Amino acid sequence: MIKFLDLKKINAQYQSEIENAMIQVLDSGWYIKGAAVTDFESSFASFCGTRHCIGVANGLDALVLIFRALMVQGKLKKGDEVLVPANTYIASILALTENGLKPILVEPDHSTFNLSLNGVKTNITAKTKAVLTVHLYGQLATDMVDFCDEQNLLLVEDAAQAHGAKNDLGQRAGSFGIAAGFSFYPGKNLGALGDAGAVTTNNAELASLIQQLGNYGSEKKYHNSLQGLNSRLDELQAAILNVKLPYIDQEIIKRREAAKFYQENIKNSKITLPNWNENVENHVFHLYVIRCENRDKLQAYLLENNIQTVIHYPIPPHKQSAYKEWNNLSFPITENIHESVLSLPISPIISLQEQKKIVEVLNNF
Repeated sequence: MIKFLDLKKINAQYQSEIENAMIQVLDSGWYIKGAAVTDFESSFASFCGTRHCIGVANGLDALVLIFRALMVQGKLKKGDEVLVPANTYIASILALTENGLKPILVEPDHSTFNLSLNGVKTNITAKTKAVLTVHLYGQLATDMVDFCDEQNLLLVEDAAQAHGAKNDLGQRAGSFGIAAGFSFYPGKNLGALGDAGAVTTNNAELASLIQQLGNYGSEKKYHNSLQGLNSRLDELQAAILNVKLPYIDQEIIKRREAAKFYQENIKNSKITLPNWNENVENHVFHLYVIRCENRDKLQAYLLENNIQTVIHYPIPPHKQSAYKEWNNLSFPITENIHESVLSLPISPIISLQEQKKIVEVLNNF
């Protein structure tokens, strides 16, 4: 069986370093908000090209805290509209409704799956105060950066799948908006061994507020000036991320090489490949997502041939029971994407032999 993602094998590359890092945390006797977290925050901010990084418990909390802090600053208030892709993972939406903000679902670009400038322009109203752009599957969605600046719209990045992606000027995901939320869920390109997340920003006041809000609203122990929550990156996960961060660029190269092999060798008119210009670095291929009108049949066929795949994602947010008030809405592009996408195995450790097998099976479908 060719696994969709072999996390054990990926982490085995760094096992001795990870074990040593974990022992150092154990021996330190300091397990919350210690040296490992401080080191990671500094290193990841530098990696992303931002002044600040705040470690948090997970990717959803990263987004929740960004919008909560913007509300504390008075830049947003309950009921304000935030444009967000209709085809995102539900965490993007939850971060908005958790803060009493109103998500305005926007159809994505049909070829990139990402929010487009045209989609932003089409959906702006007098109540629009922010845009939450999602770098879906690892591909940057930044063509609305200048427009948001011109229109005084806050731009927040959901960069949970795009660690290390660059535009043609070398600017990385996490450095384009007022703030960005990252997830280090184990399956991410930069993955911890449990839940973990971070916020990056160049805004010092916002960074301070996010750190305070994620620590019970406290700047000083037992002194709580804000109603916060408990969302902190723990020392063990930070130590593991400190080990893996220096390797991420070489892992991205391997992911792109694997994607290029698929692009050049999958030859089946029933299958649509990702829209990718291999001469730019705007895609880090957290996922390699193809489309097929007979997606379910194709997935079953691949499994019969011992190839695991995953559907990201089978049900769009507006069709989820959690948002029943949206269930009657129609977003044809989004719905077609969710009905036709299929993620193929891709990782830094996928072998050429495995890829050749996958391509052979796909081309015979």
